[in-house]
Amino acid sequence: MPFETTALLGVLAALTVGVISPGPSFVMVARMAVATSRAQALAAALGMGVGGVLFGAAALLGLHAVFQAVPWLYVGLKLAGGAYLCYLGVLIFRSAKQALLVSSSDGAAPSAQRAFWLGLTTQVSNPKTAVVYASVFAAFLPQSFSVAFGVVLLAMVFCIESGWYALVALVLSAGTPQKIYLAYKALLDRTAGLVMVSLGLKLVTSVTRP
Repeated sequence: MPFETTALLGVLAALTVGVISPGPSFVMVARMAVATSRAQALAAALGMGVGGVLFGAAALLGLHAVFQAVPWLYVGLKLAGGAYLCYLGVLIFRSAKQALLVSSSDGAAPSAQRAFWLGLTTQVSNPKTAVVYASVFAAFLPQSFSVAFGVVLLAMVFCIESGWYALVALVLSAGTPQKIYLAYKALLDRTAGLVMVSLGLKLVTSVTRP
């Protein structure tokens, strides 16, 4: 049990550092917080948490071993994830001069449920996150562990992922950030769109690198 506790703390510390690093998930939640409402941004944060749980569960089931055994699967995930991020970026860029709408497949402002799914799909579209989870779990997990350990670990993963993005949502949905966004909407949306596209392109082009 003490060894499981040490492993749990190691995994959580490593994942916390990774979660707070800026990436496409941060861009999406931040823009939703300033562009729509706090409730929608918090719903997206919950989607991020569920995405983290999916990655964590996959890592517990041996995701790293799967990627090593089937390299083309990781390549395919990179291409699909990069294309999806580029798609979101283009939608955000094109909406720069429109009313306060968070980009979605039909251009409508999302409900809390749709914001949740947008957060979830943005999270799982980045296979590098899957590799981070697989690598961290492989490094810290004991060779054998209890079912209770796995349940607690996944619960903590959800708390870290959703907690961080909920904090982002709460801070950026305050009055001052929204006023700044309204004043510079076109510029900020175009910047966010270009950042999202660049992250997607970086993911796609990394396929050709060893």
